[in-house]
Amino acid sequence: MKLILSVEPVRFPLTGIGRYTFELASRLEQSGQISDLRFFAGRRFLPGVPTAASESSPGHGLKRAVQKSALAIEAYRLLMPHLRKHALKGHADFIYHSPNYYLPPFAGRSVATFHDLSPFTWSHCHAPQMARYLQKELRTTLDRADVLITDSQYTRQELAAYFAWPLERIHAVPLASSPEFHPRSPDALRTVLERHGLQAGGYSLFVGTIEPRKNIEVLLDAYSQLPLSLRQRWPLILTGYHGWRSEAIHQRIEQATQQGWARYLGFVASEDLPLLYAGARLFAFPSLYEGFGLPVLEAMSSGVPVVCSNSSSLPEVAGAAALMCDPNDADGLAALLLQGLEDETWRVAAVEQGLRHAAGFSWERCTQDTIDVYRTLQEG
Repeated sequence: MKLILSVEPVRFPLTGIGRYTFELASRLEQSGQISDLRFFAGRRFLPGVPTAASESSPGHGLKRAVQKSALAIEAYRLLMPHLRKHALKGHADFIYHSPNYYLPPFAGRSVATFHDLSPFTWSHCHAPQMARYLQKELRTTLDRADVLITDSQYTRQELAAYFAWPLERIHAVPLASSPEFHPRSPDALRTVLERHGLQAGGYSLFVGTIEPRKNIEVLLDAYSQLPLSLRQRWPLILTGYHGWRSEAIHQRIEQATQQGWARYLGFVASEDLPLLYAGARLFAFPSLYEGFGLPVLEAMSSGVPVVCSNSSSLPEVAGAAALMCDPNDADGLAALLLQGLEDETWRVAAVEQGLRHAAGFSWERCTQDTIDVYRTLQEG
């Protein structure tokens, strides 16, 4: 089996899609089922799996500036497919896999991973020029793809219904948490947590892009209902990349910071993130919409109890191991946060159940299931 894998998402900031791409690429490289594996990014082949930088580069700042220009985005959208088509010429006997929606013109068989449908179903949560770009590109991908992969059964069903795509050509392949997410002793956590001004078991945690879809303002509403002494004992710590329309959210976080019960750490380096998880007393993730919700699984793998919303794919990912409520129910969320922080009987059971549940997901399984999808193309 000959495969070209796009590894473009493995870059700063390393989001969930970047992590998925890196884990998949690393394991495909070790698989004896792939006879010829090539990594592709931009318009060139790479010698190996790239690693994401922990800090932004000057090029990243330029990219962010370009993304704000509708004209620049459209020029990029029209030009890049031609450059990529030229670079991929002569590889029609390969399967091409894009782990991040976009498929360039390609003479061989191709598969794309759709992580969610937010550019269509939650377009108001994207910058307008980016939403238009994504919608055009994703519709083009649907025309080019032979089969599609989703992270969850929820997104598989959503994708089939929204675009009237044949369900049998869409394969749900669950993600997993990486090996570095595991329980750790207070001694193992001390150095990293002290660098961030934290103590093991001394805070609640949210991890995710700071954007409206993550429902952070409702989380702040709910947390503000807890007794002040409890909020100050276990402040809400937030980390994640600045997303679109995040100004109002940051203002709310700053108000809570001044009151002594919340703090935003910015985008934490990937080597610190597993320790930040493992040191939390509680993980809170009331997102409005997720194609998978990897942070929930990462928290469970770290031995941390989870409170999350019951929206979209999250029940599928969290199973029975988390406390869940409607994402718009601030009162209900406050009650669950209180239970998650204070109910020791539930906490002990939730840690054990969460570890057991998360162990049912693995990148090895994700990789093998993905290879099985490639095989359907090879045999088709």
